[in-house]
Amino acid sequence: MSDEHLIEHRVSQQELLRGNFLHAFRDTVRLPNQGLATREYVVHPGAVMVIPLLDTPEGLRLVLERQYRYPVGQVMIEFPAGKLDAGEEPGLCAQRELMEETGYTARQWARAGVLHPVIAYSTEVIEIWFAKDLTLGERQLDSEEFLDVFTATPAELMAWCRDGQVTDAKTLTGVLWLQNMLAGSWPLTWQTLP
Repeated sequence: MSDEHLIEHRVSQQELLRGNFLHAFRDTVRLPNQGLATREYVVHPGAVMVIPLLDTPEGLRLVLERQYRYPVGQVMIEFPAGKLDAGEEPGLCAQRELMEETGYTARQWARAGVLHPVIAYSTEVIEIWFAKDLTLGERQLDSEEFLDVFTATPAELMAWCRDGQVTDAKTLTGVLWLQNMLAGSWPLTWQTLP
């Protein structure tokens, strides 16, 4: 089945902003009915999110963060995540972000999938990674990064999602993956990364 009846084609492009991190455009597009419309969007370098599984004597716990997010003006509960550096492999980015933000390194990694958090106005894509066999070391936060690291049980995190305490889209998607992985519905292929 062809999607041609849905596809929009760019006619012209205007750069709106070239920042240190984001790049914004306003395009004029030709619609499937031959009409014209504008589309404003942000080009994003891509990112990774890590779902760190911590085995404890009491059972499985998840490594999470609390971080103030300026655009929404509140402290958010999130899985560790970060943007890709130019040319960086997502698996290496996942390892780097986990260590820098939480201090943990992992012996085993599994790539779960991808998510597009804001398809209406951004090219951002986030790769979802699971990490296990964790070892705690020292964090290496960026100079402009301030966050708390803590652990919670899967049940606690799922209750926070249900009750609206967790509203971050990538973390909500991570919980969906976690829930299905724990139920055995979405198996993962574990590997050791370089």
